Order: sequence, then C-alpha cells, then structure tokens
Amino acid sequence: MPDPDHTPQLSAYARALGIEVHAIEDGVPVLTVDFGPNVEGRPQHYHGGATAGLLENAGYAALRARLVEEGREAQLKPVNITVQYLSAGKAQPSFAIGRITRLGRRNANVTVEAWQKDRDRPIATAIMNILMG
Repeated sequence: MPDPDHTPQLSAYARALGIEVHAIEDGVPVLTVDFGPNVEGRPQHYHGGATAGLLENAGYAALRARLVEEGREAQLKPVNITVQYLSAGKAQPSFAIGRITRLGRRNANVTVEAWQKDRDRPIATAIMNILMG
C-alpha cells in the first residue's frame, strides 16, 4: 500500500471511475480500478472509455510525481493521447503505470501500459504528449 502522506491526489474523473493508487514503484504511482458498473461496457468487460481513462490518469500521475520530485509545478494540458486496445479488459481489477519518455521545460511525452493478471500481457497502451504551462 502507498504511504498516505505521499499518495498523489486523483482527479474527480478518476474518483468517479473508482481509480485508486495501488502502489508506488520507483516513485511512480501504479493505479488500479476494480471492475464494476462504473467501468462496464458490454457485459463482463471494461468499456473502452474506462480503459482510456485509467491510462490517461496513470500518465498524468507519473508526470506529476516526476514534477514534484524535481520541485516543479505545472498546469498539464493534453496535446494528444493515442490509445491502442490490445485485448478486452475482463471482469477483474485492472492496473496501469506511466513512464516518462521525454521531459522538457514545456512538453512531456509519456507512455502508459494497462494490464490485468499478467503485467507482461497488457490490455492497452497509450502515448501521451502533454504541454506544461
């Protein structure tokens, strides 16, 4: 479990989906969401928008964690987010973590992976380009 004093704050959208911080790995939050009515699309499967929401929030959480580590504050504005759906999310918890691939003064590039039981078999990935103002 993450340290409550250092757990990143999640957006209202993340809270509405039921997204929580599952763990902190090397300073980066791992987010999770349990399967339920807030994320269900077709019966017993995640809605694609819920999966994209998990990915997006994990990307922002990773970037915010790095900015805090560097003593920086910034308003984050998405330039674009590309999601690749690799397999259907089934009725079980999903997890996601972001990795910063480039961090400049005004722009950041982040890759994100979401998985369920097996981290080596992602259900979706995303590439995010973010403007920091």
